[in-house]
Amino acid sequence: MTIRILIADDHKMVRRGLQLFLSSQPDIQIVGEAATGQEALELAAALQPDIVLMDIHMPGMSGIEATQQLTASLPKVKVMILTSFTDQDHALPAIRAGAKGYLLKDLEPEELVQAVRRVHEGKVELHPDVAGQLMSQYMSLYQGNPGSADEQTDDVREPLTKRELEVLRLIASGMNNRAIAEALVITEKTVKTHVTHILSKLDLEDRTQAALYAVRHGLDKEA
Repeated sequence: MTIRILIADDHKMVRRGLQLFLSSQPDIQIVGEAATGQEALELAAALQPDIVLMDIHMPGMSGIEATQQLTASLPKVKVMILTSFTDQDHALPAIRAGAKGYLLKDLEPEELVQAVRRVHEGKVELHPDVAGQLMSQYMSLYQGNPGSADEQTDDVREPLTKRELEVLRLIASGMNNRAIAEALVITEKTVKTHVTHILSKLDLEDRTQAALYAVRHGLDKEA
């Protein structure tokens, strides 16, 4: 299945670089380019892409405002923020606006391709720093109700092995697979296997959901 993408960025060089690389992928088609938030909205309505790669700072309407309007009017279109900012003043409003991904422009091209494919499959892709900010906010919502987390901890610990709990805790800390492998002195392939088992056992879609789940159930701290 071809993934149809609209690129929204006010820098022509960025648009051209993304277009050249992404269009070289057999399952990706670039259907249009926008230089402003307003243009992104208009082209998205006309072209009905699967994904919009959205910059934040653009002339006139910001990428965050465009994301909010786009997800409200075209709920089937997924927005991935591609930016240079990881601070919460940018990241959290973008997620609240409905973005399904928040990544930095300095990521490796192949990582972007894999992220696009995962978002197209219905998953969420977040930079580790952004995931950490979300978890901090999530934790603050439950600080006044620690009992519920304690009560549910035993229930969710049962299906996971000790090693899987360790991996889950490190996911919640914002580590990627390579960092987890180094911390636990295991191979990255083994980490991927553990992550797959964790998601399957907890009936979760992706590692971001796993991280939030860990925080909600008190599994983000060492036992």
